[in-house]
Amino acid sequence: MKRLSMLLLLVVAAGCAKSGAAPTKHDDRPLVICSTTQIADFARQVVGDRMDVSSILSAGADPHLYKITPGDAKLVATADLCLENGLHLEGNDWMRTLAVKAEKELVTCTKGIKPLELDEDGQKVADPHSWFSTANARVYVRNILEAVCQLDEEHANEYRARAELYNQQLDALHGWIEHQFSAIPPAQRVLVTSHDAFNYFCDAYGFTASAPVGWSTGSEIGGGLTPERRKKVVESIRDAGVKAIFVETSVNPKLIREIAEEAGVTIGGELYSDSMGAPGTGGETYIGMMRENVLTITGALVGNKS
Repeated sequence: MKRLSMLLLLVVAAGCAKSGAAPTKHDDRPLVICSTTQIADFARQVVGDRMDVSSILSAGADPHLYKITPGDAKLVATADLCLENGLHLEGNDWMRTLAVKAEKELVTCTKGIKPLELDEDGQKVADPHSWFSTANARVYVRNILEAVCQLDEEHANEYRARAELYNQQLDALHGWIEHQFSAIPPAQRVLVTSHDAFNYFCDAYGFTASAPVGWSTGSEIGGGLTPERRKKVVESIRDAGVKAIFVETSVNPKLIREIAEEAGVTIGGELYSDSMGAPGTGGETYIGMMRENVLTITGALVGNKS
C-alpha cells in the first residue's frame, strides 16, 4: 500500500507538471522535434533538461487534417532527432515528409504495437490512436528511449532511469483508472465520442466505443455521415440507454451536439483526444489528459463528480 500510495503521488505530480511552450534551440543541447503533443510529453519525461523538445502540433490541433507550414520545415531542419506517431495519424504522412526533405532521422513511436483496426469506407485500416492504452504508452517510451540513448550515449543511464520512473507512473495510472471505472456498471460502459479515437482506451477498460462521426484523414470530419446512418446512430444511442455522450478538444463539436439533442441525451463534457491540453490546463501532460478524461467520463456516467 505504501508503494502504491507513493506511485499515485508521482502520478499526481506528473499530471501537474507543465509541458511548456515549444522551445527554441539554445546552448548545444540536441533538439527533438515531435509530431504530436503526446509524443513531446513522452520525450520530455525521458530526456529531462538534457535536450530541447518541441511539438509541431499545438494543443487542440487535429493531426489528421494538419497542413505543413514553412515554419515547420525550418524547425525540422534544425532537429537532431524527429519523432512521429505513425500508423498514418499524421494525415498524408506529413511528419515523414518533413523529416525526409530535411534528411533527418525519423523514429516511429508506434513500432512494435499491434494496432486495432478501423473501418474506413469499407476498408480495414490501422487505428493510429494507440497512446490511449497505458501499455502502449510504455512502447512509445521504449522507442523514444532507444533513440535518445543512441543520440546521446554519454547520458544513457540517466535516460533509462527517467524512463523507469515514468513507466512506474504509467502503471500506477492504469491501476487508478481501473479503480475509478469500477464504479460504472459494465452495461453502462458505452463511450460515444466525436470520432474513433478511443478504441484502445475502450478495449483496455471494458467500454463499448461508438463514434457517429467516424474517423477521417483527408476529408472534413463528419462529411461521411449520411442521413440514414445518422438516424441509426441516434436510434442506437437511445436503445443503449446512454446517459451522456462526449465532445473532443480537437474535433468540431457541432455535429455531436446535434446528435445529442436528437437522441435526448446530455453532453457529458469535453475529452482530450488527438492532442493534449494547453499549458496551464489539467490536460497539459499525458498523465494529466488521461486523468481528466477519466474523471469527466466517470462524472457523466455515474453522476458523481466529487
